[in-house]
Parts: sequence; structure tokens; C-alpha cells
Amino acid sequence: MGCNAERAGVRYLPASTFKILNSLIAFETGVVKDASEVMSYGGGAQPVKAWEKDMNLKDAMAVSNVPLYQGLARRIGRARMAEYVRKAAYGNAQIGDKVDDFWLKGPLAISILEQIRFINNLNLGELPFSARSQGLLREIMPREAEGKAGTTIFYKTGLASAATPPVGWVAGWLELDGKSYPFALNFDITRDDAPPLRLEIMRKALAVLGLY
Repeated sequence: MGCNAERAGVRYLPASTFKILNSLIAFETGVVKDASEVMSYGGGAQPVKAWEKDMNLKDAMAVSNVPLYQGLARRIGRARMAEYVRKAAYGNAQIGDKVDDFWLKGPLAISILEQIRFINNLNLGELPFSARSQGLLREIMPREAEGKAGTTIFYKTGLASAATPPVGWVAGWLELDGKSYPFALNFDITRDDAPPLRLEIMRKALAVLGLY
């Protein structure tokens, strides 16, 4: 799908949409054994109250737990992270020297079209990850099934607050009648009430296409 062809080819910080790939790498490298493994948040105050507890990756994805995923990245290590980001052909595939914030502050950047290609390759089984890792990702992905009968949407939001202006993201795929439809969208965040619009716009765009 697409409505702004020029913007669709522009690369932006992926922010928390990178949790999709980060999770795959964590499962593939054994840093996390399965979807139920509980990880410690380490104690102390966190920027978001919901992050102040131990949780598994499904819960971490649901509340977009940034510190927990930064910890995963450090456990994966820069060399393995760089290798998998490159093999997955994720955006510009640049992670820089710091392994725990390159998706939040750069240099990693990805376009809407590249997000869609990445998700499509994931669904086709053409990424360098085992069927088990991909199945575990499916278990932890946020989802909803409130649209057209038989429709399930798997998605991850992101908010690139380090960008100017900040950029809101949604990336994922819709499943209907045994078929998978990858999608991605982003837009500039210019109002405080804009971030919640990400999922609303996602639903409306999919509805226009007759998929929701």
C-alpha cells in the first residue's frame, strides 16, 4: 500500500519497530530461550511506570519496554547484532559503535518501503532465522482481530523522539484467508495527541483496501 510515494522511500530512525528484528536476533542467538522467559528489570525508577517490573518478551513488546530491549542488545553483542542486521538487509544496516541505542538515535535508518520488504521477507521465510525463532516472534507480537471476520493484525508501533520532528511508526502484517499482507506507515509527530493516532490510521488505511 502507499499514499506518499516520495516519503515512502525516505529513511527514518526505526525506533521501537526495531523490536521485531531485535526479538528475532535474541531468539536466534539464544539470548532469550523462549517467549515465556522472565527477565529482570534491575530495580529502580524507569521512564515509564509499566517498565518497573520483571517481564517476558511478550509483555515487554506490549508496553514497548526500551530498557529491557537495550539489555537484550548488550547481551547479543555488537558483532552478532551487526551481522544479523546486515543479513536481514534492514534499512541502511548501520548500527555504529554503540549496540544499545542505534535504533533510537542512529545511525540505523529505514524507509517505509524497506520496512514492508523486511516484513514480507519475514512472512515468506526468507530471513536468516529459524522457523522456531519466527514462531516465537509471532507469539509475542501485539495483535488485534477486531476488523473483518477472519482478520488478524500483527503490529509494532514506534516513536522516533530523537528525530526532528519526531516520527511515529507502525509496521507489521495482516493475515486474512491464509494470506499475509505486510504494511508500514509513518508520519511526523507535531502534536501531543498524535501518537495514539498511529493505530487509528493503520486501521483506516487497511479498511480502505478492504482488509479490515
